[in-house]
Amino acid sequence: MAIEDVVASIAPGDPAAREAARLRQERLTKPPGSLGRLEALSLQVAAIQRTECPTVGGKAVVVAAGDHGVVAQGVTAYPQEVTAQMVLNFLAGGAAVSVMARHAGVKLVIVDAGVATPLPEHPGLRVARAGPGTADITRGPAMTREQAEACVMAGVELAREAAAEGADLIGTGDMGIGNTTASSAITAALTGRSASQTTGRGTGRNDEELERKVAVVERALEVNGPDPADGLDVLARVGGFEIGVLAGVVLGGAASRRVVVLDGFISGAAALIAHRLCPTVADYLVASHLSAEAGHRVVLAHLGLRPLLDLGMRLGEGTGAVLAMGLVEAAASCLTEMATFGEAGVSGAGAD
Repeated sequence: MAIEDVVASIAPGDPAAREAARLRQERLTKPPGSLGRLEALSLQVAAIQRTECPTVGGKAVVVAAGDHGVVAQGVTAYPQEVTAQMVLNFLAGGAAVSVMARHAGVKLVIVDAGVATPLPEHPGLRVARAGPGTADITRGPAMTREQAEACVMAGVELAREAAAEGADLIGTGDMGIGNTTASSAITAALTGRSASQTTGRGTGRNDEELERKVAVVERALEVNGPDPADGLDVLARVGGFEIGVLAGVVLGGAASRRVVVLDGFISGAAALIAHRLCPTVADYLVASHLSAEAGHRVVLAHLGLRPLLDLGMRLGEGTGAVLAMGLVEAAASCLTEMATFGEAGVSGAGAD
């Protein structure tokens, strides 16, 4: 199957199910609108699942890891080997997302999308390597178009597998030293905003270092000239292997009619690519939180998404997605499991 086939299989959310869910919402034992944004969220889940009574069973987050040649330009304080070290930490259960997922009942799917440092075989590690890290985007394309396509299709298959195993919510997470630089370039290319508007401090750059990072993003865009009308071209020229996999997870989740819960900036950049390939994926997207990274606001505005949480987080890994999954589950459960006025024998303006 090709990416074009996946895109062709993605249908919009069901307006009839959304309307039926809205009518049910009006009859529940509460004042209209009293659950705030959870009510709108429940209608989105209903439209995705094509039923007025949606349910959430399994939950999974795909955490894709990859390295970036642009680290050679001094855009981050951390050495590249940290990517591999953190993958091992995920597998050992010691990372923030590992802890959060364990407590929230979320399955973690850890993926080597292109880590530069060789990783040992592990039963919990999925291997979808497109190469040992991308090339330096200040000198030329990050990857070939064929590698970009392979990354996206790997993500599609991972999402489909998660759905087949019972995940109703599929989240996105990332690990990759240097990936905020690639995400800044992707965001600038696909939204038309300047590098200074899409580039943030990443792992904690000071003012001088941030200025250098902006210049690196500007140079990458100038050298590569990504085509904003072609999501795969943008990915190939200035993206990352793990970003490509996450773009595929977005497409595969939508094709499987699952709620796709985005993490922060890197996941947002991946969603921009998926959205450019198939605008219909917007019906399936939930923005978990607002990252402290400057470019994330640009991403969310372009996608028309409003984050559920604003906790000042900027870790990545899928941590925001895991936290927000509880809210999505609560929204769906209230719509489906709450009694109507008529069922409960409660008098009210919405009694049936």
